[in-house]
Amino acid sequence: MPQEITRGYKQLIAEAEAAIETVPVAEAVGLVGREDTVLVDLRDPRELEREGRVPGAFHCPRGMLEFWIDPESPYHKPVFAQDKKFVFFCGGGWRSALAARDAQAMGLKPVAHVAGGFAAWKKQGGPVEPGAKG
Repeated sequence: MPQEITRGYKQLIAEAEAAIETVPVAEAVGLVGREDTVLVDLRDPRELEREGRVPGAFHCPRGMLEFWIDPESPYHKPVFAQDKKFVFFCGGGWRSALAARDAQAMGLKPVAHVAGGFAAWKKQGGPVEPGAKG
């Protein structure tokens, strides 16, 4: 008997976006280099190599986020203990919406995510450092 999915990814993303702050790309571009903000790139390492990086963004693969946030985790990263705003982005804004919701639920705040992700960032002309394969 096949699985019956009762809540699809579109619903999960919509629910997440209703619970978190979404930052327009034009506003997010202005956050590069700010001392009070950490831009968190959730993309896979292959995406970074292929498409490039946002200057100064902290890379955290999506699968490690909760483990890197939690100070009790053996994988904790001190960057997440800072008293700063965390703005997540991914390739298209889906993973970052879910990640921001989860980070917020864990107690990290303030958090937000970038509408449209890295694709929208590049389209808007945001600064990009070339990747190893770019």
